[in-house]
Amino acid sequence: MGFEDAIKLVAARGRLMQEAVPAGAGAMAAILGLEDHQVVNTCAEVANGEIVAAANFNAPGQVVIAGQTAAVDRAIDALKALGAKRALKLPVSVPSHCALMEAASDRLNEILQSLNVDMPNTTLIHNADVKSHGSPEVIRYALKEQLFKPVRWVESVKFMHEQGVTAFVECGPGKVLMGLNKRIAPDAAHFTLYDTETINNVVEQLRG
Repeated sequence: MGFEDAIKLVAARGRLMQEAVPAGAGAMAAILGLEDHQVVNTCAEVANGEIVAAANFNAPGQVVIAGQTAAVDRAIDALKALGAKRALKLPVSVPSHCALMEAASDRLNEILQSLNVDMPNTTLIHNADVKSHGSPEVIRYALKEQLFKPVRWVESVKFMHEQGVTAFVECGPGKVLMGLNKRIAPDAAHFTLYDTETINNVVEQLRG
């Protein structure tokens, strides 16, 4: 995909997600210290006809949930009672990666169908299904699905590590992903890039 098309797609994605849920109607929360299945099952138990579900499987013992505000609040209370070390609402305006984003996903798909998508030059693992897709059409489908399906980050990192990846590089300011990756694949090398100096240092280390 060309750079200009990619920028337009990112902007459209953000706009559609913002339009999908009125301000204050959705929420996300980070849950620490419980097993994935405990979070998934508890969300299902407290939903009561509303939407709340696991949205990001970030690391062992760290799951983010998303959904309608009242349902997220109920899940927070239930997960605290279950023994969560922390259950904290996140300062976000959009409940990402949950069923509330399905309408936005359909509208995004219309835009994706109008854009030229080429095969990537390197293997790309999609975090919604932990797969590398072999055609532009399936890539479009994966990008659409990613909007309302949970981010399977733990599985994605494990899969890459099992396929022979020995170094993980986080690009951009911050070290959040590097911290998560160290917990998921502790025997791999982990780096973060945030300025010219770190880029040069990491390139030198990777070249050996």
